[in-house]
Amino acid sequence: MGGIVTADERETVKATQTPAPVGAPVGAPSAEPEPAAESKPANADETTRNAGRGGLAIAVAKMSFLVTGFAQQLLLPKLLGVDGFGAVSKVLVAVSILNNVIVATGIQGLSRTVAAAKPNEADADFRRVLTLHTVLAVVISSGFALVAGHVAGILHATHVERPIRIVGAVILLYGIYAPLVGALNGRRAFMTQAGLDIFYGVSRMVLLVAGAVIGAKLTPGGGVMGASVGFVSAALLILPIALWRTGIGKSGKSSVDVSGYLKFLGPLAFGQLALNLLLQTDFFILSSVGGDRAKALGLSTSESDSLIGVYRGMQLFGFLPYQLLMSVQFVLFPMLARAQADGDRDAVQRYVRTGVRIALLIVGLIAGTIAAIAPHVLRFAFPARIADDGGDALRILAPGMGAFAVLSIACAALTSLRREKTSMAITYFTLATLAVSVWTSLRGVEFGKGMVDRAALGTAAAMLICAFIAAVTLWRTTGAFVRPLSLVRVVGAMAVTVVAGRYVPWMGKLLVPVQAGGLMTVYLLLLVVTGELGKADLATVRTVLGRKKAA
Repeated sequence: MGGIVTADERETVKATQTPAPVGAPVGAPSAEPEPAAESKPANADETTRNAGRGGLAIAVAKMSFLVTGFAQQLLLPKLLGVDGFGAVSKVLVAVSILNNVIVATGIQGLSRTVAAAKPNEADADFRRVLTLHTVLAVVISSGFALVAGHVAGILHATHVERPIRIVGAVILLYGIYAPLVGALNGRRAFMTQAGLDIFYGVSRMVLLVAGAVIGAKLTPGGGVMGASVGFVSAALLILPIALWRTGIGKSGKSSVDVSGYLKFLGPLAFGQLALNLLLQTDFFILSSVGGDRAKALGLSTSESDSLIGVYRGMQLFGFLPYQLLMSVQFVLFPMLARAQADGDRDAVQRYVRTGVRIALLIVGLIAGTIAAIAPHVLRFAFPARIADDGGDALRILAPGMGAFAVLSIACAALTSLRREKTSMAITYFTLATLAVSVWTSLRGVEFGKGMVDRAALGTAAAMLICAFIAAVTLWRTTGAFVRPLSLVRVVGAMAVTVVAGRYVPWMGKLLVPVQAGGLMTVYLLLLVVTGELGKADLATVRTVLGRKKAA
């Protein structure tokens, strides 16, 4: 865990002797037996180092996905125009809802199965569950292909119905690939897992962009179809490589009860569906309302696609805090689950304070910087149209999505504490609040830039309200959240950074990273001056990165 903690909270990084596997469902039992009472307690620094390196392996792969995904999104508007980028975004978002559910359940399900399997039944358990996920992938991908036309209709994007149907093949391919990654995770083969993810991220970017270029040259508007084919091709490429690294297990005696496994998978899928709908609800509503109003005005579909292209560009930066915090969830909260199982309330409170504090520090750093120079960031990454129409809106959306990142940490903690129903209730309440807020915000707004601004405002308002509700719920459950002084310091440093950023002039694309780095430095210095960051934080980082001591 590469987190930063204060001196009085440093004990929170002390994991139990047998933490749940990284990426496994929080609260899942460990695959290793409990140590005997007379065994030597685990060294705190050593445990911190091991947990940190596991988290860093996952984090490196995640960062690779972010980098290649960003590169892909930066290139598409330049190759296809803002309207083409918007059309491709509709295709990818349409499939992402189900696809992300398939990925999450596949990885967590197989990780849990493999980690908990008896040595003589591990291969048989792996094959049985892999077969089950393959059957589910076939059924779900076939169903998606059948309703692709309805999905395109909801988005007011019937011109991309065929590409949407084609990318449905990715659901099938991911439905097999994700369980293979989960098996590697359950075996704690983090380097192999990270290697596969990094290779796939690069190949997906190359093939999707190449497909867009080739398609655009073959036929007018063919870039969307080409990008869709490239996306499917990348999934076709990685699947046999993953199979080569993991195998398919062996037939034989298995302790996996299919009915029981499906009962475990159902609530997990239901929760993941809510999460992924939550991530894209504003996009869907803006696409639907924008398409409807463009049609009423007699405008072409490209105008609606351009509007969505602007909003999608903003979303890519808005999602950054949430994406970067996923490694915190994977590493810290399985430890929280173990502390809860051991009945150690003090440890539970320390873990909660640590996890939320890390989340706040990262959110302030990333969301604050993005909000501070939002127009510059968009102009650096995208065509001028996206920066001109989305700069002001991103100043609003970035803090709102930062609140969503904190909300996700709180819900992950509640799930770790076996409050799954509470966590799911908050997620679905947030989903409903977001839908109502965005829909209400768009009422009476004329087609154009104003719709982007109002969608961002509706999204940010909903996220801030629901993050507060999640924070109160976590505090009432555990008696801990984060020290009030830490919250004041982080919010204050973030606010100062945002205000300072408004006075930073446009000085060209080459200097935007320098400007962002300068504002991040301002934020961190403010935390040092106010005493939020200190020597204890540096010591923790050194512990994680330090060399393993000889026995």
